[in-house]
Amino acid sequence: MDLKQTFSDRLKGAKDQVLVMGGMVEQSLTRAVEALKNRDLTMAHRIMADDATINQKRFEIENECIGLIATQQLVAADIRTIVAILNIVTELERIGDYGEGIAKIVVMIGEEPPLKPLIDIPRMSDITVDMIRGSLKSFVDGDPKMATQVVSMDSTVDSLYDQVFRELLTFMMADPRTISRATRLIWVAHNLERAADRATNICERVIYTVTGKMQEIGTSKY
Repeated sequence: MDLKQTFSDRLKGAKDQVLVMGGMVEQSLTRAVEALKNRDLTMAHRIMADDATINQKRFEIENECIGLIATQQLVAADIRTIVAILNIVTELERIGDYGEGIAKIVVMIGEEPPLKPLIDIPRMSDITVDMIRGSLKSFVDGDPKMATQVVSMDSTVDSLYDQVFRELLTFMMADPRTISRATRLIWVAHNLERAADRATNICERVIYTVTGKMQEIGTSKY
């Protein structure tokens, strides 16, 4: 096997590991919101512990990228792909932190009675996870059109965040005793909103990788 083929295989392997890491952070967010809905403190603690595995995966992928850069003279497209991987794993690691953050909030809430039925927050989670999945698929497929479509979903997450914020603010104004519980739910919603922004950042990187043109296409106002 020649060096070019070896490089190609290793680059594909790095992309595959990005998908593995993406699956890990998707699971972190999904399980964190499930733990919130079910008051599952055991799951929350597990998510917090698993964040170290996500961080380790990022370091492994970064080390592989450094090895790829050192192997041979690279063309511009290969350099953009490697740089994209390095940026994407950073975004994914931060999304994992948001999942861990929600798990910590679940532990803080503990056995407190729920302030309200959770409707919009799980919707935010579902859309955000779809955005993460779509952004990574667009990267692997080299599909800037799909990346742009994923970015358009961010406005829905922002609208849901606004709705959650307004509703919880109403609770706090009506009864100051709810301030602590409402504030914690706002933190959860904010983490999800930020995770969606990170997925948007991944899409921007996909477009740059394919076209060579860096542009900010995010829609979030936060």
